[in-house]
Amino acid sequence: MTGDKRSYVIGQTEIPARPLEPALYLVATPIGNLADITLRALETLAAADIVACEDTRVSRVLLDRYGIRRRTTAYHEHNAGEAGPKLIAALEAGQSVALISDAGTPLISDPGYRLVGEALDHGLRVVPIPGPSAALAALTASGLPSDAFLFAGFLPVKTGQRLTRLEALKAVPATLIFFESPRRLAETLCAMVEALGGARKAAIGRELTKTFEEMRTGTLQVLADHYTAADMPKGEIVICVGPAEARADQPEDIDRLLLSLAAEMPASKAAAEAAKMTGGQKQALYRRLLELRDAGGGEGGD
Repeated sequence: MTGDKRSYVIGQTEIPARPLEPALYLVATPIGNLADITLRALETLAAADIVACEDTRVSRVLLDRYGIRRRTTAYHEHNAGEAGPKLIAALEAGQSVALISDAGTPLISDPGYRLVGEALDHGLRVVPIPGPSAALAALTASGLPSDAFLFAGFLPVKTGQRLTRLEALKAVPATLIFFESPRRLAETLCAMVEALGGARKAAIGRELTKTFEEMRTGTLQVLADHYTAADMPKGEIVICVGPAEARADQPEDIDRLLLSLAAEMPASKAAAEAAKMTGGQKQALYRRLLELRDAGGGEGGD
């Protein structure tokens, strides 16, 4: 549909959309439950001159749900080379373009970053319209540390490459977040046990925000055993893996860590951070840091 009516419908109420300034708008859309769309996203989609979609058929379900009649065009991995320059030309001509993926926040495991890079290279404005994200939804419900996390996308399909990638991520001091296909979930969890250790805490988010939503938690070994024995799950999968358990390293390593942290923060906070990272006691680490400073003539304190 390519009508010029710029409005959206909530319930029985039709709401006119305010005009948009020329820019590339990155619009997050629901990952399952269509009610998760934001009001700002609806108004942006209704007002945009062009709505660029990963799959126009998938996006049409959302647009029809809210009575949005806008021109849509496909922009995806296989046509980015051809479609991208056309969208850039539209932006340079003073039009507004809203970019959406099939679900969630654009640019997360899709080629939208190329379009953003091209827009920025041409001096064009890029505006994020935040909203749903499967990675963040799974992280917040996983019970795993969220102060530091790394989104690692999809792992390689080939066994050797997958193990190599996991080995490279093994020492990252953060919760790891992956997307995975249901048919490879059990195999991937077994690979994680091999590369990361079966004792790591983990969580599996399946069909998040949808009718059969499920969050399953446990160690990697427990989850690998469960999905190896169970029938292949259905739906979209997010895997969250907690960071390796902190352990006390050699005394000289701890000394270096303490001094490094103390160079950036007060001594008490440095000791607290070192305690989290090594599993040591804050009071003992604090005393050790003071000893190191006295021995080295260091300055500082609280």
